[in-house]
Amino acid sequence: MRRRTLALATASGAALLAAAAFPATAQPAAPRAIPAAPGAGLQEGSVSAADLLAKLKGCSQLSNGKYRTDEETSATVPVCGKNGAVFWKADMDVDCDGQTTSKCNADTDPWYQDDTAFHQSNGKPLNAEKLPYVVVPSSSGIWNYASAGIKGGGVVAVIYNNQVEYAVVGDTGPDRIIGEASYAAAKGLGINPDPENGGADSGVTYVLFKNSKASPIESHADAVSRGDALAKKFLQDN
Repeated sequence: MRRRTLALATASGAALLAAAAFPATAQPAAPRAIPAAPGAGLQEGSVSAADLLAKLKGCSQLSNGKYRTDEETSATVPVCGKNGAVFWKADMDVDCDGQTTSKCNADTDPWYQDDTAFHQSNGKPLNAEKLPYVVVPSSSGIWNYASAGIKGGGVVAVIYNNQVEYAVVGDTGPDRIIGEASYAAAKGLGINPDPENGGADSGVTYVLFKNSKASPIESHADAVSRGDALAKKFLQDN
């Protein structure tokens, strides 16, 4: 479980670019990735980043206060509500917690922990190097993710630089800091995934679909197919 108290360093010398749920028991259509034009980046599913962002203008604030993006920053990020989802706009710190791999271990990550708040179907921690997952703040007086219909394995649309990637809720973090995702999530979006000096300073939008769940949690293909259906419904309902 993530309990980071130090801020991640930003990448040196690099300019970072700035509800009805889909039932867990249902059988979604096969995952479909839309072919992108050369240089266009990642596009999972059929709903574009522009269409999702068009529904996320303004903020109906759900949180009792705001979050910091790092330990030393001011609290400026609210959790916002929409029909069928919650969302926030923040940075992306890189979480390497979970199974020990060549990219995620105590040598590569000063804050490494060999566990995640939510586990695979076989009981093992998640694999941050392989699975795109998002970190939610631990429950506090600011916001309780569970009471908002967000659960481990819940499906998330992560939007960055006109790209859409689907992930799951995989870990919890500090109760006053927001904006963190796994090594695999960062890498998929073209963000430096190094847990010590990677990440993105800003420009990342996280859309968490209420009462959703990938099955099993470690199946990225299931998260993509469910996410595409949930995103389409989100556009219809907002």
